Amino acid sequence: MSELHDLTALEQGALVRSGAVTPSELTEHYLERADRLDDVGAFVTLTPDLARERARSLPAPGEAAGPLYGVPTAIKDLNLTAGVRTTFGSAAFSDFVPDISDGVTLAMEAARLVSLGKTSTPEFGSPCYTEPEGRPPAVTPWDRTRMAGGSSGGAAAAVAAGLVPFAHGSDGGGSIRIPASCCGLVGLKPSRGRISGYPMYGDPIGLSTSGSIARTVRDAAALLDVLAGRRTGDPSWAPSPSSTFLSACDREPGRLRVARFATPVIADTPVDPACVMAYEDASRLLESLGHEVVDVPVPLPPEAVPVFETCWAVLTALSVVPPEQEPLLRPLTRWLTERGRAVSGPEFGLAIGAMRRFAADALHALAPYDAVLTPTLATPPLPVGALRDDADPAADFEAQKAFTPWTSAWNVTGMPAVSLPLHWTAEGLPVGVMLAARPAEEELLLSLSAQIEAASPWSDRRPPRW
Repeated sequence: MSELHDLTALEQGALVRSGAVTPSELTEHYLERADRLDDVGAFVTLTPDLARERARSLPAPGEAAGPLYGVPTAIKDLNLTAGVRTTFGSAAFSDFVPDISDGVTLAMEAARLVSLGKTSTPEFGSPCYTEPEGRPPAVTPWDRTRMAGGSSGGAAAAVAAGLVPFAHGSDGGGSIRIPASCCGLVGLKPSRGRISGYPMYGDPIGLSTSGSIARTVRDAAALLDVLAGRRTGDPSWAPSPSSTFLSACDREPGRLRVARFATPVIADTPVDPACVMAYEDASRLLESLGHEVVDVPVPLPPEAVPVFETCWAVLTALSVVPPEQEPLLRPLTRWLTERGRAVSGPEFGLAIGAMRRFAADALHALAPYDAVLTPTLATPPLPVGALRDDADPAADFEAQKAFTPWTSAWNVTGMPAVSLPLHWTAEGLPVGVMLAARPAEEELLLSLSAQIEAASPWSDRRPPRW
């Protein structure tokens, strides 16, 4: 007999709406699991009392209740949550409790989701691994000696280990899709402007956005329906969808033209045979579904890489820390901050302009295609500590680029992108493949992803100690 955590988030929501299960029963089920089974470094802060109070206070769901009404989830530790410790993954903010919630937290509360707490992230969400100072590393439940990826590593570990059915993540260079690949999940980064950055609007470049981490495409789409929407004052926004993103999963995508390339974009690095195999298998699957798959050149030139690095360093430097707390920062953060502070205002402006031109050229080159296929990562999940190098932050940064040589391309262009768990190695490690679509075409991307999932389902796979 299936247990509650075997069900998808949407199936759990349906039970709540039917009255077969209460939000409190779901909440207790997941709190018990989080307390007993979080050996994957998922949570920084559990909030059991707040979760129980919220679950108890929810009225009986009416006809207007959304499909995720009363379902437990979690919020990444980068997002402001009023009255809940929010550390941004940094020892410098270990006791910070915000007075306000941001747009993502407010949207989840408005949909009547129940947050169990804050999921682990590396300092300021910068690295692609989640090994915060003084905290256990986030690891993939498929092999607890290996990383969950980052920066939404805690969220992915929580979902993959069955501690929550789905979770919020954020992605400025791959931080949703990287851990999704490492943990055998669906990781959806939506288009630039799809989800509001209210009230901080802390990314003046437009690289970062919130998104969904889930076990199924439909769960990821349902969470996007919760998170999506513009607010007055947003600097950019995506047009409203024709219907819900969830309903897009029930539509046939039609015959599509899919571009593909496997040459790394931001690093000259070898690609593990398992990642190549996943990419080739996905290409054959797309062709078997009737789509045309076309090899294309890499749409971003090598000259875009130092421009992206300049912008990334400045973004790190924008994470303002009181001077007396700076010694608490990780070596990588200090190194990136120093690089960012060395960039003058005009240099930063020129870098933003150059990056937008590179993005425009890439969008023009890819415009004839409905989707783009690449590997998600250059290797399966690596051992914990394989990328981190406190003694040489520059080497740390280069190792991260070699691990994630494709993901940041779609942050530059603002295109929606998803990592799908289509492959497992002989050792049982998950390997994702990545699909991107034109800006604001999440509906098509979700329709295609749902078609792929139906043809090659993965949601019944379970990691050890599930």
